[in-house]
Amino acid sequence: MPIKDPKELFVWMLNDLRQGAEGSVKIFQELREFAHDPDVREALDARAYVSGQVLSTLDECFKLIGEKPQRTSGRLQDLLVGDFRRELAEIQSPEARRMFILMKAIHLVHFRIAEYVAAIAAADVTGHYGVGVLLESALADKLAFVERARRLIRKQVEQRVAA
Repeated sequence: MPIKDPKELFVWMLNDLRQGAEGSVKIFQELREFAHDPDVREALDARAYVSGQVLSTLDECFKLIGEKPQRTSGRLQDLLVGDFRRELAEIQSPEARRMFILMKAIHLVHFRIAEYVAAIAAADVTGHYGVGVLLESALADKLAFVERARRLIRKQVEQRVAA
């Protein structure tokens, strides 16, 4: 689909964010199944829940701009999940698996953070300031998750060093 102006680009970005939010719920649920550490499982459960709320926020963005969500390719997310499964299968150590799961979760969220930063700028350019506010709240959720995951990794390293 050719994109002719900033508004069309903005709508395309919102569609991509929405599809990513749908996929994130599934990805974090899948990551949870591989995590055996209760703290990691709880963090991934919370992230899946928040991703569901972000989906509702993105639906509200579409309402505000008078558009309907549409499907995008989503191929990059599929590639990331495929790589995750293949790489995780090679990791034997439970400690290394925990770290890897958290690392991949952070990786995915950082990718989404970049998309939100660009979409917030596009909201401003197209004059959709209310949508920008909603997107910034979703961005804040992602930043909070990254910080919490970083703390879990740090806790695991500290426990390993103490042992």
